Amino acid sequence: MLVPEGYVRSVVAAGGVPVLIPPTDVAPEILDDVDAMVFTGGSDINPAVYGQEPHPASSGFYDHRDAAELELMRAALGQAMPVLGICRGMQLLNVARGGDLIQHLEGDTHKGPPGMYTRHSVTVLAGTHLAGVLGTDAHTHSCHHQAPGRLGEGLRVAATAEDGTVEAIEDPAATYVVGVLWHPEEDEERGAALFRALVDQATTYRRVAA
Repeated sequence: MLVPEGYVRSVVAAGGVPVLIPPTDVAPEILDDVDAMVFTGGSDINPAVYGQEPHPASSGFYDHRDAAELELMRAALGQAMPVLGICRGMQLLNVARGGDLIQHLEGDTHKGPPGMYTRHSVTVLAGTHLAGVLGTDAHTHSCHHQAPGRLGEGLRVAATAEDGTVEAIEDPAATYVVGVLWHPEEDEERGAALFRALVDQATTYRRVAA
């Protein structure tokens, strides 16, 4: 599994030290050595995980990655660790909390040609944690064809696209559990705020844990 450089660069620029955890049979105890988690983009989650048959446009399933990341996600949430989910990682957050996904979004608003990002605006809902970080609007680097359907337990919508697609979710009861459907690691100006907020919360998390 490869991790695009943007994720590493963004964590470093925010003052963090990135530690890459491959999708293997790692024990959740590995979280004792980190202070926050970023769940990255990537392939579609197997819809069997959330009780659906595959849509014809759903593909590229890696069951070992789904299993490993869901275990780590649930463990991180269980110990109130700061979490940032990006694209697939945002979808993973929703599924980990018992939600499901819209398996295919029609049109080219959210995903363009292979290897290309589309750009569109999203509206961030006032009063959310995300609004406190980004303000009430954002222009996104987008590359997805799926989105949250039924929201997982304890989650709320934090941002939407003009077509109504849920673009961000968060846990209002948590200090920092945020998922965005776009790719902030590709936007060094606007996206940096999400990583700075994560690193800030990671510092607080480690201090409390100590």
